[in-house]
Amino acid sequence: MPNYKVKAVATNIRNKREELNYTQEYLAAKLSISQNAYSKIELGYTKITVERLFQIAEILDTDLIELINTSETEAA
Repeated sequence: MPNYKVKAVATNIRNKREELNYTQEYLAAKLSISQNAYSKIELGYTKITVERLFQIAEILDTDLIELINTSETEAA
């Protein structure tokens, strides 16, 4: 069941955002969505497109691979 991978990616996004001290409101504004909609991305409730994933990686100034690498997150 791949759901844990979705949650792992969502966790990676949240961890990177917190590392940069960005708020959910900031990312939501950059993505032109509501904070509530962004929160659902981090909780893994919303399926995100590849395009959106690229947008998030760009905002977080990180490599897309870092966000989708689930091997480290699973161990945590």
